[in-house]
Amino acid sequence: MRDSRATRLLFKVGAILFALIVTTGVLFLAKAQPFAAYKYITLGALGSWDVVTNVFVSWVPLLLATSGLLVTFTVGLWNIGIEGQITLGAIFTTWAMRLLEHSGWNPTLILMLAVLAGMLGGALWAMLAGALKTFGGVNEIFGGLGLNFVATALNIWLIFGPWKRPGVASMSGTIPFDRSLWMPIAQGSSRLTPATLVMAIVGILVVYAMIEGTYFGLRLKAVGKNARSAHILGIPTWQYMMSSFAVCGIFAGVAGAVQVTAVYHRLIPSISSGYGYLGLMVAMLVGYRASLAAPVALFFAALNVGSIQLPIVLKLDSSLAGVLQGTLVLFVVLGQGVRSRILKKTKVKS
Repeated sequence: MRDSRATRLLFKVGAILFALIVTTGVLFLAKAQPFAAYKYITLGALGSWDVVTNVFVSWVPLLLATSGLLVTFTVGLWNIGIEGQITLGAIFTTWAMRLLEHSGWNPTLILMLAVLAGMLGGALWAMLAGALKTFGGVNEIFGGLGLNFVATALNIWLIFGPWKRPGVASMSGTIPFDRSLWMPIAQGSSRLTPATLVMAIVGILVVYAMIEGTYFGLRLKAVGKNARSAHILGIPTWQYMMSSFAVCGIFAGVAGAVQVTAVYHRLIPSISSGYGYLGLMVAMLVGYRASLAAPVALFFAALNVGSIQLPIVLKLDSSLAGVLQGTLVLFVVLGQGVRSRILKKTKVKS
């Protein structure tokens, strides 16, 4: 078998079909109508302009998280701690907003400084995970998971402690910021903010250009392919690993800043909304290629938003979207492994 474009496409189509078969089987077990479920997911994501804008609202932080993860994946690192980095970005953004809210400064300047603070928070938390990996020998998966728990605990402590609402601690989060400090909303929409859309699009373009068209990206790839060989060739591997964590943290911090300034307008306990873990699935599904990240992230965002209709209309849990997303990634990765083994056997025989 030849490793042609048609062969790769065939395996990907097969993965999609298998994912749909598994999801349909789950629906049958739940005694639900599969076609009705898929119909309402589609309507929930595309049925009106308002729900379409909700898809883009979800797409922005997901694409930002995916953009950062593509950098760490390029250098061969699994930055599982991105959930905590999004949370720290949100915390730093909230801190900056609270500090400057009554300063009398221009709201646009305050929002810019708040986003920069979010970038700083995400980068610092990511570099802590990188330091544990590089200098402490802690696997980045375990270190990242541990830091996620710490970030979540810190977030809840702030919401129920120093930053709690006057007289009461509420699961709804901190006091909402003044409307003048919200990201400007597009006309005809209740939630979509053009500025955040620009951030997400510029972000993925920067990552694509960095990985595919710069000397820095080439060195990241070299470290990711074989760190020992890269070190022998004179590439400072630990510096590039730390740099990849920092870049990923910056993107995660922006995602956290977007959640605070454009979505919730305050800090809430579940501020990351699982976009870090979902970004990991998107990155794996696109084979760590930035060129495919935007459309696949949009598809995943549409599934998330569309699945909200399931408990309302069919009395099904909205986690069905997660089943489809997870099985899709599973079968794509499995298909890649099968294709690689077949290609190796073909080369040996030839």
